Amino acid sequence: MKHLKVFAALCCAAAVLAACDKEDESNAKSNGHDTKNDTKEAVDLGLSVKWATCNVGATTPEEYGNYYAWGETATKENYSWDTYKYGLADDQLTKYCHNADYGLNGFTDNKTVLDPDDDAASVNWGGAWRMPTDGEWTELREQCDWTWTADYNGMGVAGRIVTSKTNGNSIFLPAAGVCDHIGLDATGIGGDYWSSSLDTDDTDDTYSAWYVYFYSGGVGRTRSARYYGQSVRPVLE
Repeated sequence: MKHLKVFAALCCAAAVLAACDKEDESNAKSNGHDTKNDTKEAVDLGLSVKWATCNVGATTPEEYGNYYAWGETATKENYSWDTYKYGLADDQLTKYCHNADYGLNGFTDNKTVLDPDDDAASVNWGGAWRMPTDGEWTELREQCDWTWTADYNGMGVAGRIVTSKTNGNSIFLPAAGVCDHIGLDATGIGGDYWSSSLDTDDTDDTYSAWYVYFYSGGVGRTRSARYYGQSVRPVLE
């Protein structure tokens, strides 16, 4: 199966063999933060939506937060097709499928954006919070400057400071890596952030969803199989 993670191909040697939800917990503890704190803030970047200051599962910008498969709202230890909620293989999908060749027993529903019940931001944060669409991520990429830092606010956390070209406000996206099966790859090297949008550009990739990736050398948009555990950054309209 095609694996389209651009930055991960450059840094697979950085793989950390640890369960992803265990890494979340240790990351929060090592930074001295109480993950039970429920503070949620949104920043106006002069765009169509406001962007949260931290990831789902985090309470400060520099915490990695949790990792979610696309369409799932809870963390788990193994991120693979074997554990994916809506299909045990790329051709056995039971939701969000527009090609009968990839649906279980020919299933299709032509859904292209996550329902609120399958949105990790909506379910875990509540209120009007939700995951950004592919178009909203594109807006963030094109209308903001993305500056790489290896030491955000002196906390020793790498990632991208995203600054609005319109009003100068900014958010920070930590390089939280990505979960593949039971391994956490590329922490501190790159970040993968889900959109709520299914990939519909290619009917042969109905099992994929759009996401934004970054590393020290660049920022981009691509698609990935839904089972990967990736970061979620909520937005508000």
